[in-house]
Amino acid sequence: MGKHTIKNLKEVEDSAPKFGMSDVLEARFARDELGLEESGVSYQRLQPDARLPFGHKHTEQEELYVVVAGSGRIKLDDEIVDLVQWDAVRIPAGTMRSVEAGPAGIEIVAYGAPSNGNADVEMVQGWWSD
Repeated sequence: MGKHTIKNLKEVEDSAPKFGMSDVLEARFARDELGLEESGVSYQRLQPDARLPFGHKHTEQEELYVVVAGSGRIKLDDEIVDLVQWDAVRIPAGTMRSVEAGPAGIEIVAYGAPSNGNADVEMVQGWWSD
């Protein structure tokens, strides 16, 4: 048997209910279930016209977001960018970010490295306000 791991991202536990966000978000973090040691990956689906209620940034981790379905916008520090299916966004360490879904919602696969179990994450509630 090989040393690889295969896991369907939609079969990973949805973490959104633990944080009271199941009405707007589906968030499946697969780092542990895949046995990733130096990186992390997640699947996130935001309901139509919903915005994440927080912004976050990492001091060390670089992330890559790939829009696999839908559309929306992402706020990166003070810049807001429109996103459509198959857009890939590299987010360097130190950049505050948050996502807002368009009318059909948005689905993103996010990849980050190096993984440090979120030890370097800063979250700010209400960071992207109108």
